[in-house]
Amino acid sequence: MPEAAAVSPTPLRDEILHAIAASGVVRSFPKQTVLIHEGDVGDSLYILLSGRVKVYASNAAGREVVINFHGAGEYVGEMSLDGAPRSASVVTVEPTTCAIVNRAQFRDFLAANPDFAQHLIQTLIHRLRSATENVKSLALSDVYGRLVRLVNALAVSHEGQLIVRERLTQQEIAERVGASRDMIGKLMKDLVAGGYLLVEDRQITVLKKLPPGW
Repeated sequence: MPEAAAVSPTPLRDEILHAIAASGVVRSFPKQTVLIHEGDVGDSLYILLSGRVKVYASNAAGREVVINFHGAGEYVGEMSLDGAPRSASVVTVEPTTCAIVNRAQFRDFLAANPDFAQHLIQTLIHRLRSATENVKSLALSDVYGRLVRLVNALAVSHEGQLIVRERLTQQEIAERVGASRDMIGKLMKDLVAGGYLLVEDRQITVLKKLPPGW
Protein backbone atom coordinates (compact mmCIF):
# COMPACT_ATOMS: atom_id res chain seq x y z
CA MET A 1 0.00 0.00 0.00
CA PRO A 2 2.34 2.76 -1.12
CA GLU A 3 1.65 6.31 -0.01
CA ALA A 4 -0.75 7.83 -2.52
CA ALA A 5 0.86 11.26 -2.48
CA ALA A 6 4.46 10.05 -2.65
CA VAL A 7 6.27 10.24 -5.95
CA SER A 8 8.05 7.00 -6.81
CA PRO A 9 11.67 7.26 -7.93
CA THR A 10 12.00 6.92 -11.68
CA PRO A 11 13.56 3.69 -12.98
CA LEU A 12 17.30 3.76 -13.55
CA ARG A 13 18.40 5.37 -16.80
CA ASP A 14 19.59 2.84 -19.36
CA GLU A 15 23.21 3.93 -19.22
CA ILE A 16 23.35 3.57 -15.42
CA LEU A 17 21.48 0.27 -15.59
CA HIS A 18 23.94 -1.14 -18.12
CA ALA A 19 26.96 0.20 -16.24
CA ILE A 20 26.03 -1.38 -12.93
CA ALA A 21 24.92 -4.58 -14.67
CA ALA A 22 28.38 -4.81 -16.23
CA SER A 23 29.92 -4.77 -12.75
CA GLY A 24 27.98 -7.87 -11.69
CA VAL A 25 26.79 -11.22 -12.97
CA VAL A 26 23.67 -11.41 -15.15
CA ARG A 27 21.35 -14.35 -14.41
CA SER A 28 17.85 -15.34 -15.49
CA PHE A 29 15.33 -16.93 -13.14
CA PRO A 30 12.02 -18.70 -13.79
CA LYS A 31 8.77 -17.64 -12.16
CA GLN A 32 8.44 -18.41 -8.42
CA THR A 33 12.18 -18.36 -7.72
CA VAL A 34 13.04 -16.95 -4.29
CA LEU A 35 15.94 -14.54 -4.79
CA ILE A 36 16.21 -13.32 -1.21
CA HIS A 37 15.19 -15.15 1.97
CA GLU A 38 14.06 -13.12 4.97
CA GLY A 39 16.51 -13.55 7.85
CA ASP A 40 19.47 -14.61 5.71
CA VAL A 41 22.63 -12.53 5.75
CA GLY A 42 23.11 -11.46 2.14
CA ASP A 43 25.67 -9.33 0.40
CA SER A 44 24.11 -8.80 -3.03
CA LEU A 45 22.04 -6.18 -4.80
CA TYR A 46 19.68 -7.38 -7.56
CA ILE A 47 19.23 -5.00 -10.48
CA LEU A 48 16.09 -5.97 -12.40
CA LEU A 49 16.77 -5.94 -16.13
CA SER A 50 13.45 -7.57 -17.07
CA GLY A 51 10.56 -9.29 -15.34
CA ARG A 52 8.90 -8.57 -12.01
CA VAL A 53 9.39 -9.55 -8.36
CA LYS A 54 7.35 -9.50 -5.17
CA VAL A 55 8.77 -8.35 -1.83
CA TYR A 56 7.05 -9.99 1.14
CA ALA A 57 7.38 -11.04 4.76
CA SER A 58 5.96 -14.16 6.41
CA ASN A 59 5.73 -15.84 9.79
CA ALA A 60 6.27 -19.41 11.00
CA ALA A 61 2.61 -20.24 10.35
CA GLY A 62 3.00 -19.33 6.68
CA ARG A 63 0.97 -16.13 6.85
CA GLU A 64 2.30 -13.67 4.29
CA VAL A 65 2.09 -9.92 3.82
CA VAL A 66 3.11 -8.34 0.53
CA ILE A 67 5.29 -5.25 0.87
CA ASN A 68 5.66 -4.25 -2.77
CA PHE A 69 6.27 -5.30 -6.37
CA HIS A 70 9.21 -4.14 -8.50
CA GLY A 71 9.97 -4.37 -12.21
CA ALA A 72 12.62 -3.60 -14.82
CA GLY A 73 14.83 -0.63 -13.99
CA GLU A 74 14.39 -1.09 -10.24
CA TYR A 75 16.44 -2.97 -7.67
CA VAL A 76 16.05 -4.99 -4.48
CA GLY A 77 18.45 -6.01 -1.76
CA GLU A 78 19.97 -2.54 -1.37
CA MET A 79 19.89 -2.87 2.44
CA SER A 80 22.62 -5.51 2.16
CA LEU A 81 25.03 -2.56 2.43
CA ASP A 82 24.95 -2.79 6.22
CA GLY A 83 25.56 -6.55 6.36
CA ALA A 84 22.53 -7.20 8.58
CA PRO A 85 20.03 -10.07 8.00
CA ARG A 86 17.52 -9.57 5.21
CA SER A 87 14.34 -7.86 6.44
CA ALA A 88 12.07 -9.41 3.76
CA SER A 89 11.96 -12.08 1.08
CA VAL A 90 11.87 -11.51 -2.68
CA VAL A 91 10.35 -13.92 -5.22
CA THR A 92 9.95 -13.66 -8.98
CA VAL A 93 6.35 -13.45 -10.18
CA GLU A 94 7.32 -13.89 -13.83
CA PRO A 95 10.53 -14.91 -15.63
CA THR A 96 13.10 -12.35 -14.51
CA THR A 97 16.63 -11.38 -15.48
CA CYS A 98 18.84 -9.67 -12.90
CA ALA A 99 22.35 -8.31 -12.62
CA ILE A 100 23.65 -9.52 -9.25
CA VAL A 101 26.19 -7.15 -7.70
CA ASN A 102 28.01 -8.06 -4.48
CA ARG A 103 28.54 -5.60 -1.63
CA ALA A 104 32.11 -4.67 -2.56
CA GLN A 105 31.14 -4.01 -6.19
CA PHE A 106 28.09 -2.10 -4.99
CA ARG A 107 30.19 0.20 -2.77
CA ASP A 108 32.71 0.81 -5.57
CA PHE A 109 29.93 1.64 -8.02
CA LEU A 110 28.35 4.06 -5.56
CA ALA A 111 31.65 5.85 -5.06
CA ALA A 112 32.24 6.15 -8.81
CA ASN A 113 28.66 7.06 -9.80
CA PRO A 114 27.13 9.88 -7.72
CA ASP A 115 24.00 9.85 -9.90
CA PHE A 116 23.25 6.32 -8.77
CA ALA A 117 24.00 7.23 -5.15
CA GLN A 118 21.41 10.02 -5.40
CA HIS A 119 18.91 7.58 -6.92
CA LEU A 120 19.54 5.14 -4.07
CA ILE A 121 18.91 7.85 -1.46
CA GLN A 122 15.64 8.86 -3.15
CA THR A 123 14.58 5.21 -3.35
CA LEU A 124 15.31 4.57 0.33
CA ILE A 125 13.39 7.71 1.32
CA HIS A 126 10.41 6.65 -0.81
CA ARG A 127 10.40 3.12 0.58
CA LEU A 128 10.65 4.41 4.16
CA ARG A 129 7.71 6.76 3.58
CA SER A 130 5.71 3.90 2.06
CA ALA A 131 6.50 1.66 5.02
CA THR A 132 5.40 4.41 7.43
CA GLU A 133 2.13 4.84 5.54
CA ASN A 134 1.59 1.07 5.60
CA VAL A 135 1.96 0.98 9.37
CA LYS A 136 -0.39 3.95 9.80
CA SER A 137 -2.94 2.42 7.44
CA LEU A 138 -2.90 -0.98 9.14
CA ALA A 139 -3.22 0.61 12.56
CA LEU A 140 -5.72 3.35 11.81
CA SER A 141 -7.79 2.30 8.78
CA ASP A 142 -10.37 -0.41 8.25
CA VAL A 143 -10.11 -2.89 5.37
CA TYR A 144 -12.11 -0.68 3.03
CA GLY A 145 -9.89 2.31 3.79
CA ARG A 146 -6.79 0.26 3.06
CA LEU A 147 -8.31 -1.00 -0.20
CA VAL A 148 -9.08 2.55 -1.32
CA ARG A 149 -5.54 3.65 -0.45
CA LEU A 150 -4.08 0.82 -2.53
CA VAL A 151 -6.28 1.47 -5.56
CA ASN A 152 -5.65 5.21 -5.47
CA ALA A 153 -1.90 4.65 -5.10
CA LEU A 154 -1.68 2.26 -8.05
CA ALA A 155 -4.12 3.92 -10.44
CA VAL A 156 -2.60 5.84 -13.36
CA SER A 157 -4.08 7.74 -16.28
CA HIS A 158 -4.07 5.74 -19.51
CA GLU A 159 -5.88 6.71 -22.71
CA GLY A 160 -8.36 8.86 -20.86
CA GLN A 161 -9.06 6.26 -18.16
CA LEU A 162 -7.77 5.70 -14.65
CA ILE A 163 -6.48 2.14 -14.46
CA VAL A 164 -4.42 -0.07 -12.18
CA ARG A 165 -1.68 -1.42 -14.44
CA GLU A 166 -0.91 -4.39 -12.20
CA ARG A 167 -3.39 -7.17 -12.93
CA LEU A 168 -3.91 -8.18 -9.31
CA THR A 169 -5.90 -11.17 -8.13
CA GLN A 170 -8.19 -10.75 -5.14
CA GLN A 171 -5.72 -12.82 -3.12
CA GLU A 172 -2.85 -10.50 -4.07
CA ILE A 173 -4.94 -7.48 -3.08
CA ALA A 174 -5.82 -9.16 0.22
CA GLU A 175 -2.15 -9.82 0.95
CA ARG A 176 -1.24 -6.22 0.24
CA VAL A 177 -3.91 -4.71 2.51
CA GLY A 178 -3.75 -7.28 5.30
CA ALA A 179 -7.24 -8.74 4.86
CA SER A 180 -8.97 -11.96 3.86
CA ARG A 181 -9.68 -12.80 0.23
CA ASP A 182 -13.40 -13.15 1.05
CA MET A 183 -13.55 -9.61 2.46
CA ILE A 184 -11.77 -8.16 -0.58
CA GLY A 185 -14.07 -10.12 -2.89
CA LYS A 186 -17.15 -8.69 -1.19
CA LEU A 187 -15.85 -5.11 -1.25
CA MET A 188 -14.79 -5.34 -4.90
CA LYS A 189 -18.17 -6.79 -5.85
CA ASP A 190 -19.95 -3.93 -4.06
CA LEU A 191 -17.75 -1.29 -5.71
CA VAL A 192 -18.36 -2.78 -9.14
CA ALA A 193 -22.11 -2.94 -8.50
CA GLY A 194 -22.03 0.68 -7.34
CA GLY A 195 -20.39 1.79 -10.58
CA TYR A 196 -17.14 2.82 -8.96
CA LEU A 197 -14.90 0.15 -10.47
CA LEU A 198 -14.82 -1.97 -13.59
CA VAL A 199 -12.87 -5.24 -13.40
CA GLU A 200 -12.14 -7.16 -16.60
CA ASP A 201 -9.50 -9.87 -16.79
CA ARG A 202 -8.08 -8.61 -13.47
CA GLN A 203 -7.70 -5.11 -14.97
CA ILE A 204 -9.17 -2.58 -12.54
CA THR A 205 -10.55 0.65 -14.00
CA VAL A 206 -11.63 3.44 -11.65
CA LEU A 207 -14.87 4.84 -13.10
CA LYS A 208 -15.45 7.50 -10.45
CA LYS A 209 -13.91 8.66 -7.20
CA LEU A 210 -14.13 6.03 -4.50
CA PRO A 211 -16.15 7.11 -1.47
CA PRO A 212 -14.18 7.68 1.76
CA GLY A 213 -16.28 5.16 3.67
CA TRP A 214 -18.34 2.09 2.87
